[in-house]
Amino acid sequence: MLTNRQGHPVTNNQDVRTVGNRGPTTLDNYDFLEKVSHFDRERTPERVVHARGAGAHGYFESYGTVTGEPISKYTRAKVFTNTDVQTPVFVRFSTVVHGGHSPETLRDPRGFAVKFYTEDGNWDLVGNNLKIFFIRDPLKFPDMVHSFKPDPVTNVQDPERMFDFLCQTPESMHMVTFLFSPWGIPANYRNMQGSGVHAYKWVNEEGKAVLVKYHWEPVQGIKNLSQKEADQIQMTDFNHATMDLYEAIERGDYPEWELYVQIMEDGEHPELDFDPLDPTKLWYKEDILWHKVGKMVLNKNPENYFAEVEQVAFGTGVLVDGLDFSDDKLLQGRTFSYSDTQRYRVGSNYLQLPINRPKKHVASNQEAGQMDFRTEFGKHQNPHVNYEPSLIGGLKEAQNPGKEHEPYVEGNVKREKISRENNFGQAGETYRRLNDWERDELISNLTGALATCRKEIQDRMVDMLTQCDKDYGKRIAEGLKKAGEQQDTKGEEAAHQAEQMGHPSDPY
Repeated sequence: MLTNRQGHPVTNNQDVRTVGNRGPTTLDNYDFLEKVSHFDRERTPERVVHARGAGAHGYFESYGTVTGEPISKYTRAKVFTNTDVQTPVFVRFSTVVHGGHSPETLRDPRGFAVKFYTEDGNWDLVGNNLKIFFIRDPLKFPDMVHSFKPDPVTNVQDPERMFDFLCQTPESMHMVTFLFSPWGIPANYRNMQGSGVHAYKWVNEEGKAVLVKYHWEPVQGIKNLSQKEADQIQMTDFNHATMDLYEAIERGDYPEWELYVQIMEDGEHPELDFDPLDPTKLWYKEDILWHKVGKMVLNKNPENYFAEVEQVAFGTGVLVDGLDFSDDKLLQGRTFSYSDTQRYRVGSNYLQLPINRPKKHVASNQEAGQMDFRTEFGKHQNPHVNYEPSLIGGLKEAQNPGKEHEPYVEGNVKREKISRENNFGQAGETYRRLNDWERDELISNLTGALATCRKEIQDRMVDMLTQCDKDYGKRIAEGLKKAGEQQDTKGEEAAHQAEQMGHPSDPY
């Protein structure tokens, strides 16, 4: 029987408690908070996920309009409304599952995290290259990553562990379809798209909000690799993407991305066959238009990898005025987890490090902890007062620059899945929209990975992929039949080859 660390039985390990089945997450999610807090502390100092990364400095410029209208109609965030400034940024690209020195050719989602040093403080847009995710409930995040990581006994990556989890997670079929297609191996970071993945909110001066999704599109164009091409590159160099980004910036060939947003009225949208807050779903651009709102240029390499790329710390909760959260459960779970893991990984005062420190003056009553090296305080602040409110020279609350956004929610607090899961519809649509060569790669890559799994896992996967698209499931089933019920993994084959091909040497 599954229990938490206190020995309490876990009666629902699938859903966090929310107001209604799609409402905001409540703070009394003890099992989730304990589970994800422990997960955040599983590795130190290397990141649990996104350990392998590269980064660069640059700037962002807003175009200030949405289809000819002032962008202030939708958001009061100065990073978008003030077109007279270039907002400094630092971007970290990464692979997700593998360790700090793993090859950059491995099949894996890529992180695409942008820290904006805005005039109102930091804004972190923490996303991936792929526009969706495997799961929609944060309670499953530690389980998902554990299944993707090496076996805790052998320390060997085992596809069967991953598919054992995925074959019982039907909403993951959409991400699986992207991941095992060429989109699972971007050619490099400069030719890679980015996405905020989740639905967020924009808030205007009147406190009115709309849902938004963010998309970074590379001006250089998008390029992905076949598995064979990735294998060839890995035989030559396993740092190719980091080197490509560094050398391009050194020679003045600065990579650029344009930022697009999709805008939707906040609400449940019953006319859709999916929930717009579901991070496993796309908002198709033919239905919800893309609007070009700004451009980002990366023009400076880090001076020290550890001080900048390794110690930079992002969090989905780092929003400035005019930006807000949606009720996406996974987003709300990440918002706790990301900043929590940074305090553990880098330290409680990680925001005092130059790479993380806002460009504006900071005045806070938070103090002490390891490595507290503050030297500047409020100009008129009484140094004896580290609390609020105070009549004797303490810090004062800031004036709200606009009307507060006050969404209305009601419902029973419950553990329940959203009502419009539609787990297979978009996965099938993505399969049909792929080019022929991308579809062939998907079938080959997914069949090869599933061939190492036991039959009950294969059968579950074929059943769900058939529900996505009949041709999709049929081709995977046929590929598995040719491969046999189970075969040696590439790793086992490589181990045998190394033994057979090794050349004897005399001792010295």
